[in-house]
Amino acid sequence: QVQLVESGGGLVQPGGSLRLSCAATEFTNDYYSMGWFRQAPGKEREGVSCISSSDGGPYYVDDVKGRFTISRDDVTNTVYLQMNSLKTEDTAVYYCALSVVNGACSVVWYDYWGQGTQVTVSS
Repeated sequence: QVQLVESGGGLVQPGGSLRLSCAATEFTNDYYSMGWFRQAPGKEREGVSCISSSDGGPYYVDDVKGRFTISRDDVTNTVYLQMNSLKTEDTAVYYCALSVVNGACSVVWYDYWGQGTQVTVSS
Protein backbone atom coordinates (compact mmCIF):
# COMPACT_ATOMS: atom_id res chain seq x y z
CA GLN A 1 0.00 0.00 0.00
CA VAL A 2 1.35 3.41 -0.96
CA GLN A 3 2.07 5.71 1.95
CA LEU A 4 2.87 9.42 1.76
CA VAL A 5 4.73 10.96 4.68
CA GLU A 6 4.79 14.75 4.92
CA SER A 7 7.06 17.07 6.85
CA GLY A 8 8.12 20.69 6.96
CA GLY A 9 5.04 22.54 8.16
CA GLY A 10 5.08 24.99 11.00
CA LEU A 11 4.60 28.56 12.12
CA VAL A 12 6.26 31.34 10.16
CA GLN A 13 5.95 35.12 10.00
CA PRO A 14 4.63 36.88 6.89
CA GLY A 15 7.38 37.12 4.31
CA GLY A 16 9.10 34.02 5.62
CA SER A 17 9.77 30.69 3.96
CA LEU A 18 9.02 27.03 4.49
CA ARG A 19 9.98 23.90 2.59
CA LEU A 20 7.53 21.01 2.59
CA SER A 21 8.62 17.47 1.79
CA CYS A 22 6.59 14.38 0.97
CA ALA A 23 8.06 10.93 0.46
CA ALA A 24 6.13 8.07 -1.12
CA THR A 25 6.91 4.58 0.11
CA GLU A 26 6.00 1.18 -1.31
CA PHE A 27 5.77 2.72 -4.76
CA THR A 28 7.74 1.73 -7.87
CA ASN A 29 5.88 3.26 -10.83
CA ASP A 30 7.97 5.17 -13.33
CA TYR A 31 5.24 7.56 -14.42
CA TYR A 32 3.16 9.46 -11.93
CA SER A 33 2.21 12.93 -10.77
CA MET A 34 2.58 14.39 -7.33
CA GLY A 35 1.01 17.52 -5.99
CA TRP A 36 0.32 19.75 -3.06
CA PHE A 37 -3.19 20.68 -2.00
CA ARG A 38 -4.36 22.90 0.81
CA GLN A 39 -7.51 23.33 2.80
CA ALA A 40 -8.33 26.27 5.02
CA PRO A 41 -11.22 26.21 7.51
CA GLY A 42 -14.54 26.54 5.73
CA LYS A 43 -13.01 26.18 2.27
CA GLU A 44 -12.73 23.40 -0.27
CA ARG A 45 -9.46 21.61 -0.78
CA GLU A 46 -7.64 23.20 -3.70
CA GLY A 47 -4.68 22.26 -5.82
CA VAL A 48 -1.70 24.47 -5.03
CA SER A 49 0.91 22.92 -7.28
CA CYS A 50 1.34 19.67 -9.19
CA ILE A 51 4.17 18.16 -11.18
CA SER A 52 4.13 15.21 -13.57
CA SER A 53 6.76 12.94 -15.08
CA SER A 54 6.14 14.44 -18.53
CA ASP A 55 7.96 17.33 -20.17
CA GLY A 56 5.16 19.73 -19.41
CA GLY A 57 5.66 22.46 -16.89
CA PRO A 58 4.27 22.29 -13.38
CA TYR A 59 0.97 23.78 -12.40
CA TYR A 60 0.58 26.56 -9.86
CA VAL A 61 -2.59 28.14 -8.61
CA ASP A 62 -2.59 31.83 -9.50
CA ASP A 63 -2.01 33.29 -6.06
CA VAL A 64 1.22 31.33 -5.46
CA LYS A 65 2.90 31.92 -8.82
CA GLY A 66 6.30 33.47 -8.37
CA ARG A 67 6.39 32.54 -4.69
CA PHE A 68 6.17 28.73 -4.58
CA THR A 69 8.31 26.19 -6.43
CA ILE A 70 7.54 22.49 -6.75
CA SER A 71 10.20 19.89 -7.49
CA ARG A 72 10.55 16.11 -7.40
CA ASP A 73 13.22 13.49 -6.89
CA ASP A 74 12.30 10.32 -8.75
CA VAL A 75 15.04 8.30 -7.08
CA THR A 76 13.46 8.74 -3.67
CA ASN A 77 9.87 9.36 -4.84
CA THR A 78 9.87 12.65 -3.00
CA VAL A 79 8.13 15.90 -3.86
CA TYR A 80 9.03 19.26 -2.38
CA LEU A 81 7.28 22.59 -2.15
CA GLN A 82 9.48 25.59 -1.53
CA MET A 83 7.28 28.39 -0.22
CA ASN A 84 8.72 31.90 -0.16
CA SER A 85 7.19 35.28 0.64
CA LEU A 86 4.48 33.60 2.65
CA LYS A 87 1.26 35.48 3.31
CA THR A 88 -1.32 35.07 6.03
CA GLU A 89 -3.77 33.78 3.43
CA ASP A 90 -1.46 30.82 2.80
CA THR A 91 -2.44 29.46 6.20
CA ALA A 92 -3.97 26.02 5.73
CA VAL A 93 -3.42 22.32 6.15
CA TYR A 94 -1.25 21.21 3.25
CA TYR A 95 -1.64 17.72 1.82
CA CYS A 96 0.60 15.95 -0.63
CA ALA A 97 -0.94 13.50 -3.04
CA LEU A 98 0.02 11.08 -5.81
CA SER A 99 -1.70 10.28 -9.09
CA VAL A 100 -0.82 7.29 -11.25
CA VAL A 101 -2.47 8.81 -14.34
CA ASN A 102 -0.62 12.14 -14.46
CA GLY A 103 -3.93 13.95 -14.34
CA ALA A 104 -4.76 17.58 -13.83
CA CYS A 105 -4.07 19.26 -10.51
CA SER A 106 -7.45 18.40 -9.11
CA VAL A 107 -8.46 16.24 -6.17
CA VAL A 108 -10.49 13.96 -8.46
CA TRP A 109 -7.33 12.69 -10.17
CA TYR A 110 -5.31 11.89 -7.07
CA ASP A 111 -5.46 8.47 -5.48
CA TYR A 112 -3.11 8.57 -2.50
CA TRP A 113 -2.90 11.23 0.19
CA GLY A 114 -0.56 12.24 2.95
CA GLN A 115 -1.63 12.96 6.48
CA GLY A 116 -1.51 16.73 6.11
CA THR A 117 0.80 19.26 7.68
CA GLN A 118 -0.24 22.57 9.21
CA VAL A 119 1.21 25.77 7.77
CA THR A 120 0.44 28.87 9.80
CA VAL A 121 1.57 32.31 8.66
CA SER A 122 1.10 34.87 11.40
CA SER A 123 2.86 37.83 12.95
